[in-house]
Amino acid sequence: MAEIIKAKVLLVDDEEAFLTTLAERLEMRGMQVTTVTKGEDAVVTVDNQAFDLVVLDLSMPGIDGLETLKRIKAKQPDAEIIMLTGEGSIRTGIEAMKLGAEDFLQKPVNFTELVVKISEAKDKRMHILQSKSVKEIENILNTKAW
Repeated sequence: MAEIIKAKVLLVDDEEAFLTTLAERLEMRGMQVTTVTKGEDAVVTVDNQAFDLVVLDLSMPGIDGLETLKRIKAKQPDAEIIMLTGEGSIRTGIEAMKLGAEDFLQKPVNFTELVVKISEAKDKRMHILQSKSVKEIENILNTKAW
């Protein structure tokens, strides 16, 4: 039986058939998946909801994946983002990583590899959130005169 991963994932891709199929497969693994087909919609969705991970296509009409990545990271620097591309180059992958992408995968995506990357990104995000919580508690404790 496949590993169940409790993660909230945003999938962003202009290829609706790919998006639907990938969402269904991820949901079968226990993930809660939201899908959008435009970079602009991804930025708005991330503003309104918290996600463990964003899986973002590089090549889309309107604002492309790199611009979407920049906008999401500007508002939420801790966002975990995996870039997908069917036509990407090593240079584009490096640029995406410099802009804050967690990883860069080629289409057709190896589903097992993607699931591993999602699990790793969720674990990293959980660690970051726990560290922030500890720091906030320490700050509260240090400001009180017990």
